[in-house]
Amino acid sequence: MGSPRERMLRLLSLLQSGRRWTATDLAAALECTPRTLRRDIEYLRELGYPVTSTRGPGGNYRLVAGRALPPLMLEDDEAIATVLGLKLAVAGDVGIGFAAEAAQRAEEKLRRILPPKLRRTTDELLVAVEFAAAAHPLPASTLLTTIAEAISGHRRLTFTYESRKGSAERQVEPTRLLRMQQRWYLFAWDRGRADWRTFRLDRMTDSPVPGTGFIPRPVPSDDLLGYTHEHFRRTPMHTITLTLQTSAQDASVRLHRIDGVLEPLANGRCRYTAHVDSYEWLALVLILTDIEFTIVGPEEFREYIATHAQRWTRSARRDSRRDSPPAED
Repeated sequence: MGSPRERMLRLLSLLQSGRRWTATDLAAALECTPRTLRRDIEYLRELGYPVTSTRGPGGNYRLVAGRALPPLMLEDDEAIATVLGLKLAVAGDVGIGFAAEAAQRAEEKLRRILPPKLRRTTDELLVAVEFAAAAHPLPASTLLTTIAEAISGHRRLTFTYESRKGSAERQVEPTRLLRMQQRWYLFAWDRGRADWRTFRLDRMTDSPVPGTGFIPRPVPSDDLLGYTHEHFRRTPMHTITLTLQTSAQDASVRLHRIDGVLEPLANGRCRYTAHVDSYEWLALVLILTDIEFTIVGPEEFREYIATHAQRWTRSARRDSRRDSPPAED
């Protein structure tokens, strides 16, 4: 079967499937002799791959977990996919802040050991593709770890959550971590509201505190992502488009909350398409942000801002009758 390199890659791929392979089946799959198979198995072991074997009528080979990470043996397309995937992680697209630095180190190491022809192909792809940084704040690794451990251990979580109605303490039974539209969500049973709720991780204002255990409830759907998307779709929302007089990167840092998508525009500006359930909330966010903006639409939001701007302007004027000093005798 092809060159020795191709045979070794095929052997490793078969063993990584987790199946227990007999020597006869492996040799047939590789189109090699039993002697060649034994030599290849020994070579993998020398490289650090923990290949176990049992003798007798039911004898087989199997790849098990080892104590250290052995060298990777990737097909050409797997190597290209790995480099591109690591580049996405470096850009923050995975949504996990602590992964970006490790991904950059892994990408550099992998690129250095690629064969010259494959490295040129990979470099050409990296030059041709532009990776945008994540538009939303990334959750801290400690936050993700705390929630993941609570989910696997079936432990309640208590945290302070900020919504448009204000901040409140919530106690939940965590079920899943969801990632949708570059945001992280916790899907959980809210004990105070006796219903399933979805919580954005960036709206948790403190670190969740694990509590007592609970018996998991049946989830409302096997497809929680689809279920959550449908719930969001049914929630009355306003779509508002603004042109911000700053870059998308600067806006992502300065915006108190990002409830939509930021898109770069020419001349250092960006387009902000916000999806909110109230005009009041977006107006408050814009005031706190202190970024110059132009309303593209809808007309109702333009009228809302104009009305309140007039009221604010009147409030800022000095009332000559009230503010004049008293007349002297």
